[in-house]
Amino acid sequence: MSVARVTEISATSDQSFEDAIRQGVQRATQTLRNVEGAWIKEQEVSISDGNITAYKVVMKITFVLE
Repeated sequence: MSVARVTEISATSDQSFEDAIRQGVQRATQTLRNVEGAWIKEQEVSISDGNITAYKVVMKITFVLE
């Protein structure tokens, strides 16, 4: 039997949502072991002078406990 835990994190990129997701997953795997998946809960952008300046994602990371 395995038991998993879910933690919520946010990540930001000035390039794209995909880059924000990649950065968030990379950072999570530096601290958490046995990361199994991620669910993207929210996506939002920051806008300045009519231009997108940042892409932000809020995600739930699932990892299996040892």
